[in-house]
Amino acid sequence: MFTGIIQSVGSVQRLEDRGGDMRMTFATGKLDISEYQPGDSIAVNGVCLTAVEFGEASFSADVSKETLSVTTFGDLQIGDPVNLEPALRLQDRLGGHLVSGHVDGVGSVVSRKVAGRSEAFVFDMPGDLVRYVADKGSICINGTSLTVNRTEGNRFSVNIVPHTLQETMLGTLQSGHRVNLEVDLIARYLEKLLRGDSSAGSGIDLELLQRTGFGG
Repeated sequence: MFTGIIQSVGSVQRLEDRGGDMRMTFATGKLDISEYQPGDSIAVNGVCLTAVEFGEASFSADVSKETLSVTTFGDLQIGDPVNLEPALRLQDRLGGHLVSGHVDGVGSVVSRKVAGRSEAFVFDMPGDLVRYVADKGSICINGTSLTVNRTEGNRFSVNIVPHTLQETMLGTLQSGHRVNLEVDLIARYLEKLLRGDSSAGSGIDLELLQRTGFGG
């Protein structure tokens, strides 16, 4: 598990094709990996990867053909910046929201404009994710925990403050750039709970939650 609070901006150092899969090596930037071991999890642009090798300031992970096809990893080039977050430990602060590192879909930047000291971004998202994204709810974009301002159709807007723009790779995004999206875990589990058994008679159903702002 992760929190969506980025610890470092790294970069793609090496790409090795391995029969359709890919071994990717990432420079770790300011992330301290001195105590990490093979098998540890690190989220890269919101994708949970298992580190298989470590260098002095880098790590390598194997990325499957499936992951390449359902995330933005197939777009990565050597030198591209990436957001890095190590796995959550029990004693860590939960500064963002609970993030699994399992990407739900790929969206793209529709627009970006200055809004005071922050910047307002509009993203589009796959249609099957719309019901999980709610005004003032949480969403993870390239591994970064953000709050949704508002939704309209298959688009949603967020404001990103200067600190986040500077300390993550989101500051490099421009219109048309693709991003990894992970919706709020609670929204997914809530939908499953409600759809799984409608006979309990609690009076709470998906329609009620949507009317009151909890169902997207």
